[in-house]
Amino acid sequence: MAAAPLILALGAQAARAEEVAAPADVSPVVVTAPKDDTYRAERTSSATRTDTPLRDVPQAITVITDELIRDQSMRGMADVVRYVPGVTMAQGEGHRDAPTLRGNATTSDFFVDGVRDDVQYFRDLYKVERVEVLKGPNAMIFGRGGGGGVINRVVKKPDWSADRSLSAELGSWDHRRFTLDANQPFSADLAGRVVGLFERSESFRDFVNVERWGINPSIAWRGVENLTVQLSYEHFEDDRTVDRGLPSFNGRPAPAPRGAFFGDPERSYATTDVDLVNLAFEYQAMSGLVVRNRTVLGYYDKFYQNVFPSGPAAPGLTGAPATYPLQAYNNLMNRENLFNQTDLVWKTEFGGLEHTLLAGVELGRQETRNLRLNGRFNTVTGPTTLTGNPFDDPTRRGQTIFFTNTGNDAFNRTEATIVAGYIQDQVQVTPQVQLIVGLRFDSFDLDFHDDRASAAGRRDFSRRDELWSPRLGVVFKPIEPISLYAGYSVSYLPSSGDQFSSLSAASENFKPEKFENFEVGLKWEIAPDLLFTAALYRLDRDNTTAPDPSRPGQLLLTGAQRTEGLEAEIRGQLTERWQVAGGYAWQDAEITRTTSAAPAGRKVPLVPERTFSLWNKYELTSTFGVGLGVIHQTKMFASISNAVTLPGFTRVDAGAFVNLSNGWRAQVNVENLFDRRYFPTSHGDHNILPGSPRAVRVALHSRF
Repeated sequence: MAAAPLILALGAQAARAEEVAAPADVSPVVVTAPKDDTYRAERTSSATRTDTPLRDVPQAITVITDELIRDQSMRGMADVVRYVPGVTMAQGEGHRDAPTLRGNATTSDFFVDGVRDDVQYFRDLYKVERVEVLKGPNAMIFGRGGGGGVINRVVKKPDWSADRSLSAELGSWDHRRFTLDANQPFSADLAGRVVGLFERSESFRDFVNVERWGINPSIAWRGVENLTVQLSYEHFEDDRTVDRGLPSFNGRPAPAPRGAFFGDPERSYATTDVDLVNLAFEYQAMSGLVVRNRTVLGYYDKFYQNVFPSGPAAPGLTGAPATYPLQAYNNLMNRENLFNQTDLVWKTEFGGLEHTLLAGVELGRQETRNLRLNGRFNTVTGPTTLTGNPFDDPTRRGQTIFFTNTGNDAFNRTEATIVAGYIQDQVQVTPQVQLIVGLRFDSFDLDFHDDRASAAGRRDFSRRDELWSPRLGVVFKPIEPISLYAGYSVSYLPSSGDQFSSLSAASENFKPEKFENFEVGLKWEIAPDLLFTAALYRLDRDNTTAPDPSRPGQLLLTGAQRTEGLEAEIRGQLTERWQVAGGYAWQDAEITRTTSAAPAGRKVPLVPERTFSLWNKYELTSTFGVGLGVIHQTKMFASISNAVTLPGFTRVDAGAFVNLSNGWRAQVNVENLFDRRYFPTSHGDHNILPGSPRAVRVALHSRF
C-alpha cells in the first residue's frame, strides 16, 4: 500500500514508548496484548487508538478478559455476548456470526486488532487475548458501519517471557477440543509464538457436527532501537453442518424435540478456509511521538449449502403429523482483503493544555466473488413445493435436489476501495475535565459486475460514497473514583450492505444508512479491581433499505428506526476470593417510519426488552473454586413481521475449578444446569434455534 513506504522511511512503529504525563498513554499497543488476571480490564487501545484508561473513554465498552474466557470455557462469539448487556446473537443461518448490537443487526462489524474482518463465518477464540465490545456508532475509529457497535478481538502476540500451555477439553455429545499456546524468546531481540487449535464435536441437534482447526505462528523483532516489527500468519478451517433450527407453529417455536433436524443434514453443510498475513511496525520517532503501521492480507474461501424450513409448520389432518415447506440454496463466496493502517500519536502541550493527538490514514481493497444457486426438488421449481414430516429424517424421503441458477440468484463480482483519513485530539482541560474530539473522512468506491447471463434489471455499475463521521465526548471526574461522561457520534453504512452480495441496479442511487448516537454515562471504580458502569443512550438509524415487494431481488430506500436503552454492568473483584461479571440492559427498539417491510411502531427483532446476566467465581481455598452464572432475557420477536415470538427464559450455568500441582489446572463447566427448554435466537420466523439441554465439559490445562 502507499502508506507502507512512508512508514518504512519513518522507521515504522515503536516497541516501547516513554511514559509522559498526559490524558492518554502513548505506550505501544501493537506489540503485546493486555494480560488481564481478573475479570476487569483497566485500559483499552481500540476505542481511541491510544492507550487510554477505560474510565477516560466517553463510551460504553465491555471487555471480556482472557481470565473470563477460560473460566466460562468460551469458544466463539455467541459465548462472548451472553454476558454483554445490549447484545444478542442471531442464528446466522447456521454458518456465521450475526450479532444485534443496540437493535442493529450486522455480520460485518468484526475487527482483529482494529482491522476489519467482515467475512461471514464462525470465529473461534483460540488465539484471542481479550474481546472488546464497543457500543454505539464507531466510524471515527473503525470506519464505515459499526452503527450499533463493533466487536474487536485482541490476539495473542509474542513477548519476551517463556510461557507455554496445553489444554484438552471433553464433553457432552462427543465434544473434543485441544489448544496449544507456546511463547518463546530466542534472544534479546527475537521472540516467537505459536497458537493452535483442533476441535471435533457433535451436538444435541441430530446429525449436526463441527470440525475446525487453526494455527497461528508469529514472530517479533526489536533489533533496532525504538523499533519493533511483528509478523504473523494464520490458517483456519471450519467444516460444519448448517443447522437452521426448527419452524414456527401458531406464532411460537414448533413443539418438536430439541434435537429434531428440519431439512436435509446430508445436504446442509458449510466449509470455510481463512488465510491471514499480518505485518506490524511500531517506532518511537522522538519523545512523545509514536508511529504505527499495520498491513493485513486475507484470503477467505466460503461455501455453504442448506435445506431448511421456509414457512411455519401446519397442522395435519386428524392423526397425521404436521407439515412444513422446504427451501434450498447454496452460496460460494471468495474474498480477498488488503488493509493498511497508519497512525501517528503525539503527546504534547500547547495553549496551556495537555494533548494527545492522533492522525491516521487507512487504505483498503476488498475483492469479492459471489455465486448463489437455488435448489430444485426433483424437477419442480419453487421454494415451497414440498412438505414433510418434521419428526422424520428427510433424507429417507428419496427427494432429489438440483442446484441451478434461476436467473434471480446472485452471480457477481465486486471491488471495494477504501481511502480514509482521521484526526482526533484528547485534551486534558483540567485535572477533572477531559475532551475528545475527532473527525473521519471515508471515500468508499464500489465497482459491481453482474455475471448472470440474463436477468431483469441486470446492470454493471460503480458508485462512490464520501462519508464524514464526527465524534465528540467529554469526561468529568467530580471525585477520583467516579467519571461522568457524555458522547455524540455518527456512523454511515453505504448502500452496498454488509457484504456486497445483495446488490441491485437501484443500489447505485441509494443514500448510505446513517446512525446517530447520543449517550451519557457513569464509570465508578468501587474498589481498585472493581468497575461499575452505566449508560443511557438514544440511537437513531435512517435511510434503511427494505425488499421491494413488487420486484423480487430489488431494494427500496425507506425506513427509520430508534433504539433507546439503559445498560449497566459490573466487572472485577468484590473480594480477594470473589470475582463477578454481569450486566443489565433495558432496550426499546422500534420502527419509526413506515416502510414496505414494516409499519411504524413495529418492534425490531431479536431485541429483548430486558436482559440480566451475572457470573460469579468464588475461590473456596487456594486450590478449589466454584462458579455460578444466571442468564435471563424477556421475550422477543423472531423477525420484523412481529408474527412469531421467542419466549423469555432463565438459564443457570455452573463451574468448578481445581488448581493441581506443577502448573496443572482442571475445571468442569455445566451449561443449563436445570435443563430448561428455551429458544435463545432465530433467523427469521421459521428458523428457530433451540437452546442446549444440560451439557457438561471437562477441561485440563497445563502451563510449563
